[in-house]
Amino acid sequence: MKWTLFTAILLGVCGCAGAQSERFFGDETASFTKRNVIFILTDDHRYDYMGFTGKVPWLKTPNLDRLAAEGAYFPNAFVTTSLCSPSRASILTGLYSHQHTIVDNHAPDPGDLTYFPQYLQTAGYQTSFFGKWHMGDASDEPRPGFDHWESFKGQGVYYNPTLNINGNRTIYKDSTYITDLLTDHAIEWLEKRNTEQPFFLYLSHKAVHAAFKPAKRHKGMYQGLKIDLPPTYYQTKTGDYLDLNWPQWVADQRISWHGVDYMYHGKGEFQELVVDYCETLMGVDDSVGKVLRHLEAIGLSESTLVIYMGDNGFSWGEHGLIDKRHFYEESVKVPLLMRCPELISNNGEFTQMVQNIDIAPTILDAAGIEQPEHLSGISLIPILGAEPAAKSRQEIFYEYYWEYDFPMTPTVFGMRTDRYKYIRYHGIWDRNELYDLQADPAEKYNLIGDPNLQEQAKSMSLALYRWLEESGGMQIPLKKTVKYRFGDFKHQNEY
Repeated sequence: MKWTLFTAILLGVCGCAGAQSERFFGDETASFTKRNVIFILTDDHRYDYMGFTGKVPWLKTPNLDRLAAEGAYFPNAFVTTSLCSPSRASILTGLYSHQHTIVDNHAPDPGDLTYFPQYLQTAGYQTSFFGKWHMGDASDEPRPGFDHWESFKGQGVYYNPTLNINGNRTIYKDSTYITDLLTDHAIEWLEKRNTEQPFFLYLSHKAVHAAFKPAKRHKGMYQGLKIDLPPTYYQTKTGDYLDLNWPQWVADQRISWHGVDYMYHGKGEFQELVVDYCETLMGVDDSVGKVLRHLEAIGLSESTLVIYMGDNGFSWGEHGLIDKRHFYEESVKVPLLMRCPELISNNGEFTQMVQNIDIAPTILDAAGIEQPEHLSGISLIPILGAEPAAKSRQEIFYEYYWEYDFPMTPTVFGMRTDRYKYIRYHGIWDRNELYDLQADPAEKYNLIGDPNLQEQAKSMSLALYRWLEESGGMQIPLKKTVKYRFGDFKHQNEY
């Protein structure tokens, strides 16, 4: 289906602090501000690796801490698919993976998607994109919805990158660090923008994706420090008494690329990799600080909506795993911080469950744009404004589709409420999972076989399939994958 740009876009004279205009609701008229918006996205940043959470006592992130202290912190923010491309597509479209069909890191854009910045353009916004696209393919070519474009191919590199700037490629040398480069270019764009229009800036960092490489100024700052191993670190070891309740594929994954016993094919020691990850994160924290200080310098600190988010979480030893893809908390939860003093009624924690599909509706709402009916997400603006009738989710849903490149993880469907999590596997003969998150936040005890919880498991299974049916997800989107890495297949054709 081709999503069509809606035609009822309101126009107005737009000043540097956002344009005052009118929004019509039937016979009623209300004033609103076309907010300037900055959306900062990071890669593989798990939800609790920020200084203010206290998860890692020695980790210091003063600028992320400032965002949380001066704005809204969502400790229950989730992605719909814990993988780069599907999550980024869900952010840009407000759709679940099975709806936009970019189900993994190679599936192409089907060509009939509308990205929410396109609505902003039609409403008079000037828009820009800086950084990692990595959604559907490895191309760095400019995409719809952005007046200014700077990106790189695929995952990119941390040092000496090549940027495609509006269709022209520039090679950077002399140890140029990608996080700093993108931030500086984003600020330069803010300085040169047309101050008579509202703006939307999308700053999409490569960090903190593996292989982790911190900026030189941060290298060694956490050397020798260690994290406490999670309570489920050894849970899937052979002979553990919990093995009988555990899916076999998780136990098998311990000795894979994504397992603690053979992570990244044995390249790196666990605690040293955690340190590299945290040191790489420091460049991102510096980036946030630069953006906030620039907004102060140009007088837009109070009125601009700044959103910080991760594209998926990351496990560091939980259940014997590293990386993402699975539906455990560390993989599916992401940091979500918002700051806009003029917009957020009460600073602090907002404990409602939210998802990455809510970003597009939220930004459109901040711009005074009516949400297109096909979007699956909901705006968080009413929650931020403490409106009595603000909608909030009673459950979140999850999907992940088996990948050719990483066949260790099966197709996963899941549902989570404030108390229970249900995980159902497809295409593998193994154990499903049910957790009581209130009694067992570390997800140590799989209750799928508990006779007292069979009705709970059944009701969540039915709700999961009802969600798939109602949202058009009762099929697995397939893609054409042709990769020959072994001699036996080198003469095989594509058919």
